Parts: sequence; structure tokens; C-alpha cells
Amino acid sequence: MKRIIVVATLILLYNTVFAQSDRHDLHFDKLATQWDEAVPLGNGILGALVWQKADHLRFSLDRADLWDMRPMKGLHRKEFSYQWVIDQVNKKDYKPVQQLLDGPYDHEPAPSKIPGGALELNTKDWGGVTSVHLSLKNALCKVTWANGTRMETFVSANKPVGWFKFQNLQGEFDPQLIAPKYQGQVKISGDPVGGDDLSRLGYKQGTIKRNGNRVTYHQEGWNGFSYDIAVEWKKIDNTTIEGVWSISSQYPEQKPVKNAIEIVQQTVPKSFDTELNTHTSWWKDFWGKSALHVPDSLLEKQWYLEQYKFGSLARQDAPPISLQGVWTADNGRLPPWKGDFHHDLNTQLSYWPAYSSNHLDLAMGYINHLEQNKANYKRYTKLYFNSEGLAVPGVTTLDGTEMGGWIQYALSPTVSSWLGQHYYLQWRYSMDREFLKNKAYPWLKQTAVFLENITLKDDKGHRKLKISSSPEINDNDITAWFLQNTNYDLALMKSTFKTASELAGELGLKKEAAHWAKIFAEFDDYALTAKGELMFSPTMAYNQSHRHFSHMMAIHPLGLIKWEDGPRAQSIIKNSIGLLDSIGPDYWCGYSYAWLANMKARAKDGNGAAKDLQIFARAFCSINSFHLNGDQTKSGLSKFHYRPFTLEGNFAFAAGLQEMLLQSYAGFIEIMPAVPEGWQNLSFENLRTEGAFLVSANKVDGKIAEVKVISEKRNTTSLKLPFKTYTIASNKGFIVKNGPDGFLKLTGEPGGILILKTKIK
Repeated sequence: MKRIIVVATLILLYNTVFAQSDRHDLHFDKLATQWDEAVPLGNGILGALVWQKADHLRFSLDRADLWDMRPMKGLHRKEFSYQWVIDQVNKKDYKPVQQLLDGPYDHEPAPSKIPGGALELNTKDWGGVTSVHLSLKNALCKVTWANGTRMETFVSANKPVGWFKFQNLQGEFDPQLIAPKYQGQVKISGDPVGGDDLSRLGYKQGTIKRNGNRVTYHQEGWNGFSYDIAVEWKKIDNTTIEGVWSISSQYPEQKPVKNAIEIVQQTVPKSFDTELNTHTSWWKDFWGKSALHVPDSLLEKQWYLEQYKFGSLARQDAPPISLQGVWTADNGRLPPWKGDFHHDLNTQLSYWPAYSSNHLDLAMGYINHLEQNKANYKRYTKLYFNSEGLAVPGVTTLDGTEMGGWIQYALSPTVSSWLGQHYYLQWRYSMDREFLKNKAYPWLKQTAVFLENITLKDDKGHRKLKISSSPEINDNDITAWFLQNTNYDLALMKSTFKTASELAGELGLKKEAAHWAKIFAEFDDYALTAKGELMFSPTMAYNQSHRHFSHMMAIHPLGLIKWEDGPRAQSIIKNSIGLLDSIGPDYWCGYSYAWLANMKARAKDGNGAAKDLQIFARAFCSINSFHLNGDQTKSGLSKFHYRPFTLEGNFAFAAGLQEMLLQSYAGFIEIMPAVPEGWQNLSFENLRTEGAFLVSANKVDGKIAEVKVISEKRNTTSLKLPFKTYTIASNKGFIVKNGPDGFLKLTGEPGGILILKTKIK
């Protein structure tokens, strides 16, 4: 009887797009009392954190494009030159580089992301909070107090407003807008993790005005930038209030946007319930894109929370996900690492799950941002590298301007290569030929032009950078520069020329494809120890616990060394992962565990991948699921015990679980390639593969019972058969042929559906 129930449950989950279950929701019996444990709400451009500060309900309000965009003071000088840095390295006189190019990031308060403000309501007389609930299915937060007051609030999924409704209110409704403290004591910490006092920005304190049921806040920033917050409410009956809030930003050289005051005036006459229905429809569509069920409740819930955060942060027409997205620290200080765009890991990891979870539309916000800033990147490429082509700073402002910092990484020559992989993935998972022609290949081509220009051949004929680095090995010391290619830079450069050649060939550009293939062949092999372990560089083995697995880029995410390539590749992968584990996690962050889980999934190690994901979810996340970088359990999983909130670890986690369930990077589709032996019953629906296929599968009593493949475009793929015998239960629009042993060759028409089944005894 138990087995029948399990099978029936999995069939139900498999044959319908999973309805979002409340078992994945956040439930608390009180509001958080600090911002990084708050209930998060967002829509890519606006965000709110709902928590309690002293006796007040607090909404920390944020907007993605609130930025102090002043140039980094002291950075752009005659020494701002790649060649000057090379000369200083060769002279072994590196202190001037640290002072002139590294120093400004630590010493200057801006450029930086800045917080918006807060909305507060005195709840002292309401009694304690008895219930807090974040419903993932419709991104709705509900809070109940002991005196019966109830609140519902959401940030509209597709409009620049947040809504709130209070019921059973007793007494006056008197919300207060709280401005960030831009005036006050200056606290110079010099600590980019802890941040700095907001007063260092030097703003004149903004103005707050009240007019009946409306409160507004206007803040002037640097060089004509300003932003406005407005909140307005209406009385529905004697005990019910509905209201809205919005934030608008204005930059002097950009087209004006609708002011927050005008937005709330036009929105408040509408109905909370009607707008909630529209908002809920967006989330219903979002959750309908893909789903999964695994027999580990911790991992399953964390995955749904990561999907929720991605849906709250990513939009095509909004800035991409920065370090904190739309949840900038609300602690009176600048956000950790200035809340900027870190392209040496953070933005990249944040979009890893978008592809196979079938959210390509939301991933386009990342691509659109890079496209919009290409002219600025080319200015930087010419200024710093004195080269044509395309380079991107590793640490940037909202418009892509360089910010400096540890320049081995903040001004690394291979940043545009890693970003180029996301163009490649967007193409491979969508097979959108217009995107290939107009965006993907142009980006890879310009990156290849740049790298060809700045590399040279050594005495063995191998192409190399004059100086190379590996994030973030040896920090910003002169020893962080290597005179031979690091495996990090090498893998990224090889990836650029390999994919540039592939995409040129796809477009019929034979000469360009041949040229890029020729350059690709000029690079040396990866540096390995005598035991076949990937090294940082030919002169430095992996000899220290380190958070950034930069030396293993060729394994993941680039897939240049693949398990499927055979014994030598498998030996390199196993040995390199084994070395990581043996040296240990003393100086890992949470994202290190999430990244390692992805690599172990590529190595078909389901037990190892699941264990690392469990550690991440259990030890490195706040109660609201935010990744806090350090080991919050202080149980020996890392010597970092701090708690700066950044998002990349969250999304690398989601990608890791997806990688366990479905892989297609090796040129074929593999079902559940890395699940633990104990996972006997599981399923997933509509995960996306390269080639623009959607795949669903379920496993019952340890055996894969059914596989469904949908073809989005006219295309061919191979499926590694997950069972020995099967029947074609349904076929519409597919040509199915036997391939090599254990594989099927599938050719699908747009909208084609193929279902394969096997008998479960």
C-alpha cells in the first residue's frame, strides 16, 4: 500500500506543473529583529525587507538603481595602465600599485550602492507578533499581532509599487518614513566588509513631508542624482487601511522617470485584492516554468527559496543581480563591498540556475545590462589596456565603470571571457539565432579580439598573458601576479576562443571560425601536479584552503575538462576535488560549498554533492535563507564566522541541485546523473537543456520510470537512456533513432513531445 501511495504521488507531481506548496514557505512566530533575517520581497527594481526594530514594524525600502556614481577618487591617473602594472611587477616595486590602484576602493566611500529608506509603524500597543508567513506561491507576507491586527504586504511583480493592507486596526494609523542618516558622526573603518557610515557620502539630509494620507521623502545625491520615496494610504472601513509605496530615481543625463509621488497617487485608488490577483498571476507563471521534488526536505525547501529570490530579483528591464540585489543593508552603513557588481564570481554565480530552471527570460536582464554598457567597457579597454576589443572591469558601478580594488581581479583581463560564457549559455539553452547573431557572437568575437591583442607567444610557441592571476590567491600582493598563465586565466581564454570558433561556424563565418580555432590551439595544457591535480599556476599548487576555486574553472563552470572525456579527465577531476576536500574548508565561504556541489555533480558524485548542499543550507544561511558567507554554526565548517549577506551562494546552491538532476553540457542529455543512492523516489518537471529541450522525469523505488522530452525548436540531441528497456508511450513530432550503445538520437520539431516509459515491478 505504501508503494502505491508513493507511485501515485510521484505521478501526480510529474504530470502537472507543481503547484507551489506551503511546506516551502517561511513561517515564524515573531518578526526578525535584524535586517538580514527579515522577510524579503522584490520585483527586480524595488525591494522590501519586513522586520521589527524596537517597538516598530519596519519595511526597509530599496531600489536597484540607487547609486552614488561619483568616479573613484584617485583611480584615473596616468598610472591607470596595464603596461604600468606589468612594469612595476617586473621591477618588483609593487607598493605604488597598491597605493594608487588598490587603495581608493578601501579608502573612498563611493561609488557605491546606497539604501533607500524605511517605512515604520509603531506597534507597541498591539501586543507581540504571533505569526509571520511568507507565501512563496504569490510572494505575499502576512503578519498577525496578539490584539488581532493583521497585515498583508507584497511588492508588485510587474509594477513599481509595494502594497500593504492592515485589518482589525485599533487607534490611529500613523506610518513614518525614516530617511537614511546622511548627516552625523563619520566613522572611517576602512573595512570593505563592514562598510562605512553613510554620512561619509557628504549628502545634505533629505526632506520628509506629510500631506494628509501621504508622506514623501526627497534625497539629493551626488552630481544631480536624486531619489524620492512616497507612501499613501486610504481607509477602507473603520478598521481597515490599504496603501502603496514607491521609489523613483532621477539621473541628470538620463530620461526622467515617473516620480514616486505620481505613481502612488495613480495607484492608491486601486484595490489591494485586485492588484494582488494580477501579482499572483505573474508568480503562477513563474512557478509553472519548472519544479522538482527530492526526498531531502532541507534541500528541496532551500531550492524553492532560491527560486523565489531569483523571481524577486531578476527582470529583463532591471539591473542585474548585484551583491545584495534590492535588499541593501539597512544598518546605517554602506553595504558590504559597496553592494557593487563583482564580476569575478558574484554576478556569474547568481545566474547559474537560470538556464536549466527554464528562466531564460529573466536571465536576459544580465545580458541586457552588459549590452547597454558595451560602449563604456570599450572606453575602459582602450584606456587601461590600450587595446581594441572588449574587456570588462571585475568590479563595476551601475553603468559598468571600473571601481578599482585589488586590481588582479578588479581589472583582470579575462572578466569578459567569464561573462561571455553566459552569452554562450543563453544561446545554447534557447537556440535563438537572432540572439546568436546580434549579441552572443559579437560579444565573444570582441573578447577574442582583445585577448589576441594582449597575449604573446613564449619561446615554446604557447600563447600567454604577460602577467596572470587567480582570484583571489595571495590577495593583492605582488605574488598574486604570475609570469605564466594561471589555470584560471588559461581556462577562460581557451573557453573564449573555443566558443568564438563554434559560434562563427554556426553563422557560416568559416574564416573567422578557423582563425579562432588556430588561436585556441596555441594555448598550452593546464598546469597539473605529479598526482594529476589542477594547480593555481605552473609554479604554485593548490596548497591552501581558499574560498574561490579559480584553478578549477576548466571543470566547472566552463566544462573544458569533462567527466565524459574519459579516464584522464576523470582522474584530473577526482584528484582535484579530492585535494580540495583534503586541505579543507578553513577559509571557504558558503558559496564555496555550493560551487563544490556543482563540481561533484559533474563528477557524478551524488552523495558528495548533496552533503555540500546540506552544509550550505544548514550552516551558511540566515533564517530567511540569505547566504551570510560565514559558518553561522561555528562548527568547524569555516573559520569565517562573520555574516555579510551576498546572494551568489544562494543561486549557486540552486544550480547545484539542478546539476544533480539533469546535465546536458557534454553534448547529450543525462537524467539524474548525480543523485545519492538513498534517493529512491524523486521527480522534476520542465528543466531545460542545451538545444532548447524541456525534460521531465520521475524515479520510483530507485528506478527511473518515465522521461518526457519537449522540443522547443527544430533540433537534434542525444539522450543517454536511463533504463535498459523502454517503450515509447507517446510521440508527437520526434524522430527517434538508436545511437551509440545506450543512447537515443532524437530529432524534434517545434512543440514535439516524446514520452518514454519503463516497467516498475
